[in-house]
Amino acid sequence: MSHSETPTGKGTNLAFAYVTTLFFAWGFVTSLIGPLIAAVRRVFELSYAEATLTTFAWFIAYGVASIPAAAILGRLGYSRSIIAALVTMVAGCLIVPIATIVDWYPGVLIALFVIASGVTLLQVGANPLVAALGSQKTSHLRLNFSQGFNSLGTTLGPLLAAPILLTGGVFAADAVITDPATRAESLRSIDFAFLAVAVFFAVVAAFIFTARKTINASAPVPTAEDRMSPLVALKSPWAVFGALAIFFYVGSEVTIGDLLTNFLHSPEILDIPLAAAGSMVAWYWGGAMVGRFVGVGLMTIVPARILLIACTAIAALLCLFVSQSSGATAAYAALSIGFFNSIMFPTIFTLTLERSTAPVAATSGLLIFGIIGGAILPFIAGTIADNSATLNPVFYVPMIGYAILVAFAVAASRAKINTRIEAGAPGGH
Repeated sequence: MSHSETPTGKGTNLAFAYVTTLFFAWGFVTSLIGPLIAAVRRVFELSYAEATLTTFAWFIAYGVASIPAAAILGRLGYSRSIIAALVTMVAGCLIVPIATIVDWYPGVLIALFVIASGVTLLQVGANPLVAALGSQKTSHLRLNFSQGFNSLGTTLGPLLAAPILLTGGVFAADAVITDPATRAESLRSIDFAFLAVAVFFAVVAAFIFTARKTINASAPVPTAEDRMSPLVALKSPWAVFGALAIFFYVGSEVTIGDLLTNFLHSPEILDIPLAAAGSMVAWYWGGAMVGRFVGVGLMTIVPARILLIACTAIAALLCLFVSQSSGATAAYAALSIGFFNSIMFPTIFTLTLERSTAPVAATSGLLIFGIIGGAILPFIAGTIADNSATLNPVFYVPMIGYAILVAFAVAASRAKINTRIEAGAPGGH
């Protein structure tokens, strides 16, 4: 099957279900970064900027690995690339205990970089595969549906991880942070969390391995065009614009998610224990989950591009409101941004692929490269936090990001779809 054919049938639906489990997997592990930031900040006695290096190490991998990942996808095909990605993620999780045993924070950063490199390959393969498994007309709906399970993972992640990472040890009442036994207890909690995730990824890898024939039978076969250098995407203005939009979307979403635990914990907002604040972050990611499933329904009656304009504009206004307010009002306004984040990533992805003149694999690789925004914007926000009396000013960073996304959505609503897409090619993800 070439990229110019649209796969249909029972096998395609089964392949779609298998691949959707991957969205849950990487959503789950990505959401652990928020509670982990609060944990390493206390355990290793770091500033906000230093603690957000965990985010930097994670998302910089998208910048380093995305282009090679696109090349790997073009050569190995979907199922083998996905299995290679999951094995890489398991290896990264196993580095974490080594780093904590020697009490070396940079080792944790290295582990996160390796895990994220695997996630990068997973995303480069899974996003375009979901869009290709069916009609081009419903690609927006399919990717939003799969991303809904990604949000389920990001919702469960903080709920399960916060009690593990942010209780006991240095977080116990009257704990002495410098006490070796106290620090060791918290370091072992970090170990446990990532070893459990390693087992989870290993199970998913085995699951995908058994389903590889079904996936291969339904997936488009890479063409000579797909095997072209991923750098050809730089020649397509829409591929570049889409990557820039992904940069600001992910950077904005992650900035809020990563600092939300400390924001809710702060005296001027909710003044609650860190563990409780960390668990509340699940509401932020849960809002995105609900929003994605609601978005799937709305897209049957409202064009995706119009829905994107509305969501990006509301998110920008909410960030402005949070930057100027305090107490429970600010807390719930910040948490509600997750709902409006919901349809942004998959919709930006599909809108770009419909308008890009570059091959699918190359465009996908460049779009995933844009996720590097999750490394840059949170670090800027962390630096602002270190130099501010409160965490409210950090919301100016995502506010600017969402404003840029409004411009992308408006431009996409006026641009024409690529003629090869209109002819029937599943140039979706």
